[in-house]
Amino acid sequence: MARCHLHKFGGSSLADADCYRRVAHILLTHGHSDDLVVVSAAGKSTNFLYRLLELSTTKQLWQEELQILISFQQKLIEQLLSNEQARSLRERLSNDKAQLISLLSLTAINDYQSSQVVSFGERWSSRLLAALLRESGVAASDVDARTLLIADEGAVPQIRLQQSRQRVQKLIAEHPNERLIITGFICANDKGDTLLLGRNGSDFSATLIASLADIERVTIWTDVEGVFNADPNKINDAKLLSSLSLDEANRLAHLGSPVLHNRTLQPLFDTQVSLAVRSSYASHTDFTLIAPKSSSASAPVVTNLNSVSLFNIQLNGVLSDLLSLLTDSGLYPLAHWSLAQKRIELTVTLENQKQVQALLDANSDALGITDLQIREDLGLVALVSADADLYRRGFARLLSRNARPLFNDGMSLVTLVPQTQVNLLTQKVHRRCAGPRKRIGVLLLGVGNIGEAWIDLFDGARAALNKELEASVDLVGLVSSRKALISDKGIALNTWKSAFEQDATPWQYSHLFEELQGLECDEVVALDISASADLTLQYPEFFARGIHVVSANKLAGSGPLPFYRELKLQLGNRRLFWRYNASCGAGLPVQHAINDLHNSGDSIEAVGGIFSGTLCWLFENYDAVKPFSELVVDARGLGITEPDPRDDLSGRDMQRKLLILAREIGLEIELEDIELKSLVPAHLAELPLEQFLSRINELDEDMLQQYLAAVEQDKVLRYVAALDRVDGKLKAEVSLQWVDNSHPYANLTPGDNVFVIRSKFYQDNPLIIRGPGAGRQVTAAAVQSDLAHICRDLLQE
Repeated sequence: MARCHLHKFGGSSLADADCYRRVAHILLTHGHSDDLVVVSAAGKSTNFLYRLLELSTTKQLWQEELQILISFQQKLIEQLLSNEQARSLRERLSNDKAQLISLLSLTAINDYQSSQVVSFGERWSSRLLAALLRESGVAASDVDARTLLIADEGAVPQIRLQQSRQRVQKLIAEHPNERLIITGFICANDKGDTLLLGRNGSDFSATLIASLADIERVTIWTDVEGVFNADPNKINDAKLLSSLSLDEANRLAHLGSPVLHNRTLQPLFDTQVSLAVRSSYASHTDFTLIAPKSSSASAPVVTNLNSVSLFNIQLNGVLSDLLSLLTDSGLYPLAHWSLAQKRIELTVTLENQKQVQALLDANSDALGITDLQIREDLGLVALVSADADLYRRGFARLLSRNARPLFNDGMSLVTLVPQTQVNLLTQKVHRRCAGPRKRIGVLLLGVGNIGEAWIDLFDGARAALNKELEASVDLVGLVSSRKALISDKGIALNTWKSAFEQDATPWQYSHLFEELQGLECDEVVALDISASADLTLQYPEFFARGIHVVSANKLAGSGPLPFYRELKLQLGNRRLFWRYNASCGAGLPVQHAINDLHNSGDSIEAVGGIFSGTLCWLFENYDAVKPFSELVVDARGLGITEPDPRDDLSGRDMQRKLLILAREIGLEIELEDIELKSLVPAHLAELPLEQFLSRINELDEDMLQQYLAAVEQDKVLRYVAALDRVDGKLKAEVSLQWVDNSHPYANLTPGDNVFVIRSKFYQDNPLIIRGPGAGRQVTAAAVQSDLAHICRDLLQE
């Protein structure tokens, strides 16, 4: 059975005796008896060894420094092991000291010998940890990686994968149920000479050996908990990422992440090996898992480099050839930009600057480079995410004029700014793009036909809206006249009916408001898709609790003037929004048009129209062949009128809509200031419905006379709302009128609404808005439009 896990411990995890004990505890509690372990040199041992080489080559005294290093190792042995185990390691350490003295005393040390000197740090760690595990009663052996990893020499050793795989597999087969403690950082050529794997070589050793051993999981134990979505030392609310895709991690590593190195990740590609980054100082805490097929990170990662090198190049050749040359040499540009007149810019890390410059100089003729300039006064800010495109607009809004345009490779967004701006821009990008997503909760008040149509519409529009807003808009509440369902987790849009049936409970306003206050939402928007007068009386309480409102209900906008003024005052005192375009004209953009005219400096002088689809249908179809009353009864049977047709024929609905528009224009008037001439005679207005229907033919005589008189003057009958300001005087009425056959009111599609707006700019040729003014789909669309507008307003910076 294949081994499942490899653990890697860095120098900071092996800094002293307590650290070694902690590592042993981790292996005994988080591991298995056949785990592989890769170790770095303890603490600063590698730095000490390099220092010894430096002193020896300059003929300075190095013996004292060597004794300090040997004493450190001896102390670790004495602190961690019993006499028997300690005696064996002391003897080996004594031999190592003799070898080091011999090497450091050489007149000239070659590269192989230098590498051999540096390799002692990992070898000591491997021996000591294996001995400590044996002291704990478990089988463990130390392994020198030079016996496993065979490489061809180069600027960086190139591992012979097949030969090394055979050796790793053979070692594992020979040591079943035994922990193997393997040195990191070192390998050997085919002659057995020591080679070093370079910066982050131990991490690379770990992922390489895991891929050769077909191991499922590598855990790199370090001094941090994992990968954060920003540097926690610079961003206070940086969050630990629970997962990261391999592609995201690789791009982050190329951009200079201090936790990950791109070479460490390369062995994981085209394998099933996952990589965990955990803290050896807090093994019980959450960590980051990097997996080849992981979904994208829970949040984008924002990273920066305070200084980078920017190459400005006159390139007469092909950019792709230049980029290929760099990447084939292991020198990955952080970003690049094409400029005018065949100039390009590319940026690299400071540590790669000299190598890149040398490579470009050596290949200038082949690439067509005729001029090269370098700047070092800029820093880099980047965002890494598999969904980088989602954050492009939000990131771009934060760029100053002296920032480079965003470079986008599909996995990251990169810009360069003056070094003094790096930290501030990093904070802004994190707050805007990687900080907690704003959550807007939506409460639907009214779950009838229009409410159901809105949920269907919202279901289709929500993903695009969330993407545009870079936020989360969730349905969190459903309320009918009798029951309510509030869910902080959100209500699934595809199963809302069954959830409402099963889980909704009777409600009262006091309890409803308490539940809304407890929601984990940044904002709440209530959608009033009802005709409830009682609900509109609760608007002040909605606003007092910071809840925004969208109204299809026209009763609030046409309520008593003091009530209306109080609502507007509440909105003005706080950053609250109330939109009610759906209350007048359904989906027709009437209020939008009025507001746009206001904002343009126009002055509206008159508003009129037919604001009732029912009355439009009746008068477009009335031709006196069939009595008007029969036409009303037919319309009632088709569901065109309200159950009580007098609700339409009274004109009260149009009167309220005209009042709403008048107030939008800026007129402070009451409903009674609009004269209403009902189509229902007073003696029929208060009768029970059945009696009215039995006497409805009493409407016919007067309507017939009106029709004939209008026809005689080549006019038609239309029930019209009209508001006009003449010489500073207001005239507003809703009544039956005779209009010319050429008038905008005369030739409508039955059921349409039409709004005619005359203003200073639209004087002789008024603005006309015409279309369906009722219906579940268009009303739902108007509600959704108002909701989207509020969400955009809320998320504007």
